[in-house]
Amino acid sequence: MTALASTLPATRAIVIEEHLPHGVEAVWRAITTPELIARWLMQNDFVPQVGHRFKFQARPMGDWNGVVECQVLECEPPRRLVYSWVGGAAGNRAAPVLDSTLTLTLSPVEGGTRLRLVHDGFRSPQNDAGYDAMSEGWSKMAPRISQIIAEGA
Repeated sequence: MTALASTLPATRAIVIEEHLPHGVEAVWRAITTPELIARWLMQNDFVPQVGHRFKFQARPMGDWNGVVECQVLECEPPRRLVYSWVGGAAGNRAAPVLDSTLTLTLSPVEGGTRLRLVHDGFRSPQNDAGYDAMSEGWSKMAPRISQIIAEGA
């Protein structure tokens, strides 16, 4: 028997787990309400409904227009949200095409909510710069969400 080498590119995932001192419902509201998402992530036209296609608007880079195309793949209030995340531009070294999936999972824990974020699908080497930049960006997300909730959102 001969083993065949995979022709699929290697991928990596950003995984972040944070404890937020807020209830699951409050965190769910912060990750599914367009106006609140805009405060911790980007402007968007998100609707928490499976099949809904929406966009995030980031700062354009080179020939990339800054738009991230997404589609809600799973929505299980108030526990799990999964959506596709496609952005970048072919030939753009700073922001090459990234075809990935973002999964947000909320679990009630003593004193609040455990938020687990998995952004999966970073191909190596073409998405390595994006992986590094987004790892840093995602690590700042939970404190921003917590602050928005604490401010009464």
